[in-house]
Amino acid sequence: MTVAKKMQAFAEKSSWIRKMFEEGAKMKAEFGAENVFDFSLGNPDVPPPAKFGEVLTDLATHDKPGVHSYMPNGGYPYVREALAGKLSQEQSVDLGMADVLMTCGAAGGLNVIMKSLLDPGAEVIILSPFFVEYNFYVDNHGGVTKIVATDDEFNIDLAAIEAALSEKTKVVLINSPNNPTGQVYSAASLKALGKMLDAAGEKFCTTIYLVSDEPYRKIVFDGLEVPSIMTATKNSIVVSSYSKDLSLPGERIGYIAVHPEMHEKGDLLNAMTLANRILGFVNAPALMQRVVAELQEEHVDSSIYERRRKVFCQVLDDAGFEYVKPKGAFYLFPKTPIDDVEFCALLQEEKILAVPGRGFGAPGYIRLAFCIDEDVISLSAEAFKRAMAKATA
Repeated sequence: MTVAKKMQAFAEKSSWIRKMFEEGAKMKAEFGAENVFDFSLGNPDVPPPAKFGEVLTDLATHDKPGVHSYMPNGGYPYVREALAGKLSQEQSVDLGMADVLMTCGAAGGLNVIMKSLLDPGAEVIILSPFFVEYNFYVDNHGGVTKIVATDDEFNIDLAAIEAALSEKTKVVLINSPNNPTGQVYSAASLKALGKMLDAAGEKFCTTIYLVSDEPYRKIVFDGLEVPSIMTATKNSIVVSSYSKDLSLPGERIGYIAVHPEMHEKGDLLNAMTLANRILGFVNAPALMQRVVAELQEEHVDSSIYERRRKVFCQVLDDAGFEYVKPKGAFYLFPKTPIDDVEFCALLQEEKILAVPGRGFGAPGYIRLAFCIDEDVISLSAEAFKRAMAKATA
């Protein structure tokens, strides 16, 4: 057999979103794209801020020598300096240029972090529901995931995390605002978590890192602000991207920021800089680095997503769904009245595409992405009602 057995197994585990994508393509070809309600993909459709186009056009015309040359593997120093200034405000700590590395998106950043921290068999705790790729990123670098459930409203369950900690725990990975639930973890819960991890590190004579994946930080609702993890523990690392903040997922531009007072910070930064190179990323895209340096105060208009959330919640309310109202990101994660895979099949009969919750480690739910035109959400209302009626008949 040509393909590695592990990759075959991984392909099966990651197949739900891909399957929905493929089914969507077939349905759109058969019925017309305008007649299919596709809520399966988290692909932001809100346009980047107007300034992005202006900056991109200007920088693309620069032709001075070296503009397309190799750079330091951690990224252009002036770009990292600009980002450190912004992150210092967001995280309420004083970061410098050396505390920041530019990466190929948050996915690249997470792989760099795992490569740098994990010895074979080291454990990474992830909270369910979780972004589907986390398991793979940990496995890429010899680690083992331990999945810990959140509470009934998808908040951090401190007791459950404490029970999962061991001498092998190296990282606790969180994602807030969360994909797929839209939950935002509170400052109080993050501080309690940081205190717990510091105490566990002392108990086990090790260091346990709190890593926060934050690509949805700027997409929050009702005036909410996302709390800082760097005020919770010095053993903290933020990884993020501009995929959602600026609607640039295809440009693969992101970053890692390390707490400025972390013990042995220099060793970790050196390891991550090396990992950035030897994993094949080499460095983050040069042009996009220069662009985002000038866009630190820019972000997409999250009020568009907030209006869609309101419309979608009304659609689900009218159809009789139970759900936790998302505080951020652009997903709803309602409970299903029957098995989530079976319910997705009923939705497909009504030309609705959703992703089963088991793909995110949470059977009995579905993920619905509302990075889609508001009219599509409104027009889906009767289809959701029919699917719910079939499921509860």
